[in-house]
Amino acid sequence: MTESTAAASRITMYGAQWCSDCRRSKSLLDRLEVDYDYVDLLLVEDGADRARAISGRTNIPVIVFPDDTHLVEPSDAEVRTRLTQLGYIG
Repeated sequence: MTESTAAASRITMYGAQWCSDCRRSKSLLDRLEVDYDYVDLLLVEDGADRARAISGRTNIPVIVFPDDTHLVEPSDAEVRTRLTQLGYIG
């Protein structure tokens, strides 16, 4: 598996520490022990532009799934539903 293929098969979350919704979603992924990449919009120069290009919005968090779907400012229930649909959790 190439590096780009491995990256494409992972969940990516775009967020920032100052964002309470981001902290909540990140905490949920951590509690569920889901493997994901975190892009901190304050540390990654083009992170906000990448998140906006995906969602068409400036709201965060943006959680991108390997099937190219994404959620913007999702509730915990929405994240759990999507993770279940994709087989990450039972």
